Amino acid sequence: MYEIINAKKLTDNIYSFVVKAERVASACLPGQFVIVRSHCDAERIPMTICDYDRENKTITLVFQVVGAGSLRLSRLKTGDCLHDVAGPLGRASELCDTSLDELKSKSILFVAGGVGTAPVFPQVKWLKEHGIDSDVIIGAKTKEMLIMEDEMDQFATNLYITTDDGSYGRHGL
Repeated sequence: MYEIINAKKLTDNIYSFVVKAERVASACLPGQFVIVRSHCDAERIPMTICDYDRENKTITLVFQVVGAGSLRLSRLKTGDCLHDVAGPLGRASELCDTSLDELKSKSILFVAGGVGTAPVFPQVKWLKEHGIDSDVIIGAKTKEMLIMEDEMDQFATNLYITTDDGSYGRHGL
């Protein structure tokens, strides 16, 4: 069982869980994912590892409700447990395999929107931790649907916000 240390509702249908997962937190890299099950008979749901804290042995998962399985997950609260967390799985971001000197010679820009902001965050954080600058553009339909602005602002060299309706940041896609 994997305890949910912090469960938050980020928007009407996007949620964040900080989960105690010692083995995953100690081994994961940006770009990898886990497969979770809320209970023993639940479907297996792949989720990007949005963040990890090796010291506190936690991972952060951000997900959008799109079906019955993710709806059931969204009802879990702080203190509840996930039945399974399998991972880390998948190949790490190509940034992790590129020499730091080569990365420092590049101008790096990430563009993300909605729940797609979650997989960008660990890459931006990893670059900053290795002394490499990156810029980020985050978009959403409305200000209320924007996620992870404060977290991204800590690690992006320049952060640009856009909303489709112009309710926040720059107007446009």
